[in-house]
Amino acid sequence: MTIKRMDHVSVVVDELEGAIAFFNALGLKPAGTAQVEGDWVDQVNGLAGVQVEIVMMQTPDGQGRLELTKFRQPELVELHPAVAPPNAPGLRSVMFEVERVEDTVARLRAHGAELIGEVAQYRDRLCSVRGPAGIIVALAEALT
Repeated sequence: MTIKRMDHVSVVVDELEGAIAFFNALGLKPAGTAQVEGDWVDQVNGLAGVQVEIVMMQTPDGQGRLELTKFRQPELVELHPAVAPPNAPGLRSVMFEVERVEDTVARLRAHGAELIGEVAQYRDRLCSVRGPAGIIVALAEALT
């Protein structure tokens, strides 16, 4: 059996409102919110007493979803380094197609984004910025 589709990517954040504002400035819109807790949540996460607040953000075309998750219980665990470099193992980045890279970077800087490296030319313009919770958000004009 094969998978049917990718449903969403989840990002655990320490500050939910700032993360919502960041991804809203990128063009994603809140598609739903929920307070989640209970035995099933504990079982799925392998933790006890889980209480989370989630906001599902959706891309303008309705095809992509990003779940922003704020743990109320248990407290967040700090990893070191909290802001991993692009060559560290694990999930490093999420990429979005945008209309104008430079304009998008300017909007995101107002929400704390930091440009990683430079805007580069490869088929079209692309770059990476550091977003909420230290994740790398790659931005590209159409690469096809």
